[in-house]
Amino acid sequence: MTSPPSTWAPVPSPRSAPESRPAAGVHAVVVAGARPNFVKAKPVLDALESTGMRTSLVHTGQHYDEAMSGVFFTDLDLRAPDHHLAAGSGSHAVQTAAVMTSFETLLERLRPDLVVVFGDVNSTLACALVAAKAGVRAAHVEAGLRSGDRSMPEEINRIVTDRLCDDLFATSPEAVEHLLREGAAPDQVHLVGNVMVDTLLARCADALARPVLADLGLRPGGYGLLTLHRPANVDDPATLTGLLVALGQIAECCPLLFPAHPRTAAQLADRLPAGIRLIGPVGYLDSIALQAGASLVLTDSGGIQEETTVLGVPCLTLRDNTERPLTVTEGTNQVVGRDPAMVVAAALEALENPPPPRRPALWDGHAGQRIAAILARTLPAGTGAAAPQRGEFRSG
Repeated sequence: MTSPPSTWAPVPSPRSAPESRPAAGVHAVVVAGARPNFVKAKPVLDALESTGMRTSLVHTGQHYDEAMSGVFFTDLDLRAPDHHLAAGSGSHAVQTAAVMTSFETLLERLRPDLVVVFGDVNSTLACALVAAKAGVRAAHVEAGLRSGDRSMPEEINRIVTDRLCDDLFATSPEAVEHLLREGAAPDQVHLVGNVMVDTLLARCADALARPVLADLGLRPGGYGLLTLHRPANVDDPATLTGLLVALGQIAECCPLLFPAHPRTAAQLADRLPAGIRLIGPVGYLDSIALQAGASLVLTDSGGIQEETTVLGVPCLTLRDNTERPLTVTEGTNQVVGRDPAMVVAAALEALENPPPPRRPALWDGHAGQRIAAILARTLPAGTGAAAPQRGEFRSG
């Protein structure tokens, strides 16, 4: 890993809550649409409010049923949304357009000083684009992640969102380097840590107290956890067949629990090998409890790569790349691809010789506070403050 340029420095941890409320009068719209967004939004929303900002929470409705989003509000102690766009499902174009159409109308009515978006889902791109065209300052939390694989829709969303946003909050030095290489101005880019870790550390005790393992008849260390949802894994019949063969072999020595997205469950039908137990989606706290109790996690989820690193649990990523390389270089994750023989060999090795627990710097539970402190210092008060001008806008 190369060092970030000398013009850039990480933001230190806040030592205490600010004595004054410098952002009073500023209105921030915080946008969440899918399950990972809610996890990221909670610490940022709380931290912005601690500075005196007025906040509006917008749920785009990209994940809209109780199992996929409703239970997360309870688990995260997240307040009910102030506005719900009810975008629903559809193709990438249909869903993105639905969010844009609804959010444009809402933004015209609210006229906020700031829009905050998270991650890489369609809602993120849609709301960043609307904010940019409306001249409203936009901040991207979890900026700069890159897998290098443009066949992933999320990669396109990341790249475009970072080009549109004015404030770019990164989780890792690699993300900072990506942003600066792509032409972001140094004063836009801030290494603040990982807001998902903020939520995990805040809610971990509650998660570990959950009865989910006992309810499922599991004992800590006596099972592996599996999650699959990416189209490259579940929509290609040959790829899915090969993965199921590998997973069946792993399940012979380590039974696997598989909480499945409804779309994934429909793809599997009766194809699951013996030893793999399919259950429905679980809430945030139960997901953390199941990860913490597993001897091994196999996944194609970006967020789970991060969570397992914090929990110190071995993780195998069933993809050819990751936008979160810090979980490999400074965590417990290994990118093993989709070749059945490679997956089985890596799983057996991880079970026999698990990697030592370790956690990246700044993944300390204070990322949300760092973000709020930066925005409170730099945002002008007053309804509808325009995005700052930066000369040649992010040419690069």
